[in-house]
Amino acid sequence: MRVTLDDGWTATVTDTPLSHNPRFTVGSVDIGPSTDREERERFLADTFGSGPWLWDTPDVLRFDPDSRDLVGVELQLPYLAACTETTTRLPVLPPVRPGGLRADEARDCRLDMCTALCRTPGDRELICLRDLDVLDAPLEARIGIAPDVTLLLQRGTVAGWTLADPARHLTPGHASPDPAPPAGATHRLLSACVDLVTEPLLGAVEDGEPAALARLRAVDEALRARNDDRLRADALLRLIADMVEDYASPRDEAR
Repeated sequence: MRVTLDDGWTATVTDTPLSHNPRFTVGSVDIGPSTDREERERFLADTFGSGPWLWDTPDVLRFDPDSRDLVGVELQLPYLAACTETTTRLPVLPPVRPGGLRADEARDCRLDMCTALCRTPGDRELICLRDLDVLDAPLEARIGIAPDVTLLLQRGTVAGWTLADPARHLTPGHASPDPAPPAGATHRLLSACVDLVTEPLLGAVEDGEPAALARLRAVDEALRARNDDRLRADALLRLIADMVEDYASPRDEAR
């Protein structure tokens, strides 16, 4: 099967998915060999495909220059959550076919990040779509490019991606996720954090609405009080740290 990635850039589906487990920093899903910032920079220099540029943060698909096989992925979480009436129209997801990608030609390209986040009950799976128009037509295939990560295809084009059991893969930065199953409280706190960084609650926090700021402070306090599942709690704290500093710090309360 040949698929279009973006900007006329095409790839062929292979039988070999990535073996690396995903790292979910809540801001993005990273799959690849890099274990720190320096390794990531070398990895980007030694591969081709879509990649970051200055302050731009598109989705990243990196391919080996010799085999042209997919070797690394960085998918950005959309900032906009689909509204309540839209989430009742969650797309019907096709069965997962495990596989990788092989670029049809070795060149660089831009791959825009998805703009719509559809959340399943309890955030047990995150569904990220190119835009909400994707919901108006069936999805034709789902390629499992790595454990719990799939690309969604519509009319032969990559139309989004999914991450199953996101709480399991939570980790700060480049650290490997905790192999132990996440605690039940971690699932609930993940949902609370995703609420805070997506609309409409994000806008309420930025507008200084008291109820929204109270929720932000409560989530921050709950994460800091965790004695177990510390690695995952630290990942969630990183996600909301700037919000707490900007909108819920003591100096803001004194204004």
